[in-house]
Amino acid sequence: MTSLSMRLLEYQGKELFDQYGIRIPRSHLANSLSEAKEGAKKLGYPFVLKSQLTVGGRGKAGAILKCRTEAELEPKFSELVHKEVKGELPRGILLEEMADIKKELYLSLFLNRSKRCYSLIASAEGGVEIESTGNKVVVDVPIEGISPQVAEDTAGRLGLAGNAAVAFVDLATKLSKMAGEKEAELAEINPVAILGDGSMLALDAKVIIDDNAMFRHPELKKYEHVSELEKQAEENGFSLVELDGNVAIIGNGAGLVMSTLDLVSDAGGKAGTFLDFGGRATTETIYEALTVISKIKRVQAILVNLFGGIVRTDLVAQAILDAYKNNIIAVPVFARISGAESEKARQMLNGSKAKLYPTVEEAIQAAVAAVGKGN
Repeated sequence: MTSLSMRLLEYQGKELFDQYGIRIPRSHLANSLSEAKEGAKKLGYPFVLKSQLTVGGRGKAGAILKCRTEAELEPKFSELVHKEVKGELPRGILLEEMADIKKELYLSLFLNRSKRCYSLIASAEGGVEIESTGNKVVVDVPIEGISPQVAEDTAGRLGLAGNAAVAFVDLATKLSKMAGEKEAELAEINPVAILGDGSMLALDAKVIIDDNAMFRHPELKKYEHVSELEKQAEENGFSLVELDGNVAIIGNGAGLVMSTLDLVSDAGGKAGTFLDFGGRATTETIYEALTVISKIKRVQAILVNLFGGIVRTDLVAQAILDAYKNNIIAVPVFARISGAESEKARQMLNGSKAKLYPTVEEAIQAAVAAVGKGN
C-alpha cells in the first residue's frame, strides 16, 4: 500500500549522513543574500549553488549553478531563489564546495516491501537516472544491514579495487545502518564522488522517511515541513498533503483516499495531492478544497472518489459546479460518486465539465489517460 512519506531536503539528508560518518562536502545553507555572502566567505570561491527542493530534476531545470566569482553570487542566487521546478520554489539555497572528482558512482537503498527487506542498487555510472542505466548491481539486504562480504562483492562487481573498494564497503555499510535505524524508505547518493586518493564523498542526498515510523523518531521532527497550502487546508477543516504527481485525489476518509492513491499508482499515474475532507464536509469546505488544489500548478486532473454516508454527495456536486462557474478550476474532474444523494449528485453534474464514472477504476483510467495525453 502507498504510504505518505517525509522527503528530506538535500542538506537535511546530508546532516543524517554526517551523523553516521558518511563524508559530505563543506557547505552553508542560505535563505537570504546576506547569508549567502557569509557562506561564500567561509567556503571560498568557486562553489556550487543548489536549490533545496523535494522534487527531482533540478539539474536539468537549471536549479544547480556554479559560482566562480564574487560578482556572480548575487545574480545567480537571485535567479535560483525565484526559480520554480515542477511548481515548487526552493526552501533555501545550499552553497557547497567543489570536489576534485576522479569518478562518479550511484548508490541507494530502498525499502522493498514485496520482499520485506532493503534492496541495494549500485552503478559505476553516477549522476544519471538509474532507470536509464543498464549496468547496475542489485542486491537484497536484510533490515538489520548489509554484511561486509556482500558489500565487498558489490565493490568488485563495480570494478573497484584498493582504497576505492575499502571506501565503498565503508560507505555502503554506513548508509545501510542509517536507512535501517531511521526507517527510511529510500536513502540515495547520486552521485558518489571518488576522489584521487580513492576516498568517497556524498555529493547529493535523497532520503525519504516513512511517516508511519515518525512517532519512533522524535529527532526527525525538526525536518517536517508543512506548506502554506497544507496550513490553509487545516484551517478550513480538511487534510491535505502535497505530493509530486499531477493527479489531485479527493475523497472522504483517509482509508478511501489512501487506497485510491494505490489504484492511481497501479494504473501508471502519480498522485499530486492527498486530500481528505472527512465526514463534516459542506459545499463551502469542498469549494475551498478545490480552491487550494487550483493553486498547485503541477495538477492536471482532479480525481474525486466519494462514498456518501455522513457527507451528502449533492453538496460535493454543487461545490464542483460552483468551482467551474467561478473559474476556480480549469482542469478536468473525473468522479466516482456513490452513497447518500448520489443519484441527485449525478443528475446535477450531468452535462457539466465533470466526467462521471460508475466505478473508481474507470475514473482512474480516464484521469491517467487524460494526463498522459496532456489533456
